Amino acid sequence: MRATVKPGIRAKLFLVSLALIVLSFGAADAYLTHGIDAQLTSVVKDDLFVRARLVARDASTSGLSTEDVASWDGLADRLGAASSSRVTIVRLDGVVIGDSEVDLGSLGTLENHASRPEVVEALAHAHGTSSRFSTTVQRRMLYVALPFDVHGRMAGVVRLSEPLATVDALIGHLRRLVAIASLLAVAVATLMTTFAAQWMSRAVRDLTFAARRMTAGDLEVRTHVRTNDELGELGSALDQLAGGLSKTLGDLRDERDLQRRILDGMQEGVLLLDKEARIVLMNPALRSMLLVGEDARGRLLLEVVRHADLHELVKRARAGPTTALGEIDLPGLKPRRLLVHATGLPGEGGGLLGVFVDVTDLRRLESLRRDFVANVSHELRTPVTAVMSAAETLRGSALKHPDPAVAVRFVEIIERNAARLQSLVEDLLELARMESKAFRLKNERVELPVVGSIVLGLVRERAERKGVRLLTEMRADLPAITTDQRALEQVLTNLVENAVKYCPSGTTVTLRAATNDRGIGLAVADDGPGIDPRHLPRLFERFYRVDAGRSRELGGTGLGLSIVKHLVEAMGGSVAVESRVGAGSTFSVTLPTTR
Repeated sequence: MRATVKPGIRAKLFLVSLALIVLSFGAADAYLTHGIDAQLTSVVKDDLFVRARLVARDASTSGLSTEDVASWDGLADRLGAASSSRVTIVRLDGVVIGDSEVDLGSLGTLENHASRPEVVEALAHAHGTSSRFSTTVQRRMLYVALPFDVHGRMAGVVRLSEPLATVDALIGHLRRLVAIASLLAVAVATLMTTFAAQWMSRAVRDLTFAARRMTAGDLEVRTHVRTNDELGELGSALDQLAGGLSKTLGDLRDERDLQRRILDGMQEGVLLLDKEARIVLMNPALRSMLLVGEDARGRLLLEVVRHADLHELVKRARAGPTTALGEIDLPGLKPRRLLVHATGLPGEGGGLLGVFVDVTDLRRLESLRRDFVANVSHELRTPVTAVMSAAETLRGSALKHPDPAVAVRFVEIIERNAARLQSLVEDLLELARMESKAFRLKNERVELPVVGSIVLGLVRERAERKGVRLLTEMRADLPAITTDQRALEQVLTNLVENAVKYCPSGTTVTLRAATNDRGIGLAVADDGPGIDPRHLPRLFERFYRVDAGRSRELGGTGLGLSIVKHLVEAMGGSVAVESRVGAGSTFSVTLPTTR
């Protein structure tokens, strides 16, 4: 299929100019030709009438009979020569009885002239005229006719005719002049339109080039057309349009970038669906939650995420006018729990906006809080019950029937459980302080042998009373570390006290310290009964006990190792435990040399 070639502005201007010239000269030619033809014909007609009157007078005074055709033909020949025109004498019945240009023998072959316009008009109005093409002489002729009398009675009509060759020649010459003028005008118009088109096309090309650059996205381009005509106004309008579009696009781009930064920086997931449940937008947080790649855009949600609860939630949101709210569980290597707010969008689009909040940690903290409250309540219940029972017993019997030994035993129960309550409250307060934002450790130079001797000195009396031997394995040349000395003493004291508390008489507890590739390694090792491996992963949890009954009997709160873990992590270190049943236990603490 051939492409249609459209004329350019230069061709259009030339064609318009040519059409105007043709129309103008065509109208001038028609007007001038008609006017000159009429004027010259009028002059010729007046002259013919003058000669026709002379011919009519001679015909009236000839006294010839209208039946004497030869005489009339001779008269016509003489009058034609005298008047320098063709003379035709027509009888009243239309028969030609004389013609200066037709011989006598051929008169009979001439048509009857009774219906000739000039003859009819002359008989009716005493004069007649007509102009037409003569088939006899094959040229355009002008005819004038006047009636004549013979012996006082109308005998016929004399008609004079003259070819309009002169008029036609003048008109032809005029038309040639008009044609030459037209050609000159076309040439001048061609030059003028060429220059005008060149000037206009250059401006139009500049405007077109600028418009195409704007269409391609280059809104910094300008037309630079500075004329006072419509092209200049168009160029100014295009420049203003480009400036407005550039500002608008800049604002839209800034808003888009801001929206993208907000969506990318949000921890909440954002999902936007169209009316066909295809994904329009899914921010990085949601892709991370759902483990979905960046190619999810444009695909159906059902193809990307196969989760029955999520699709049911989306279905409810699209069906109702209110926001659908629910929680979904995502299984996998890292199980998550998401709170979903899904809202159908109004309008013809009928899309949906969903906001996903990861509440995994929140639900875990809620569970920990419930467990913590339950554990604290359980731990408090036993000593409180013992105190109340001892007090009631004292009030009910020991005070009425005094027995010093019984009273002392119940007082000891109250003191022992009160001390246990005090220890539990202090540990809880210590945990709360460490988990608060106000908890800060001091950075100071700490000598490990000094800390070791302090810790063993605090626990030595209890160990000797129980028959547990305390040893230390620390070289005097150990490098000093920068940390909080009080926190380090509390960590080591808790570990050594735990070892003494749960080891039987005759065992040994050793405090060691040595350097390693990660800093300083501290260890509290014992050769006691050891711990079953199934308990080791939960050993540092709050209120977790290997043997709950024995721990309560020994006065443990179940918070000591949890405090140790919090303090060690606050100092930038790590804590671990190794143990085998019957082979003892080793609690290891690794601390950096500097903080």
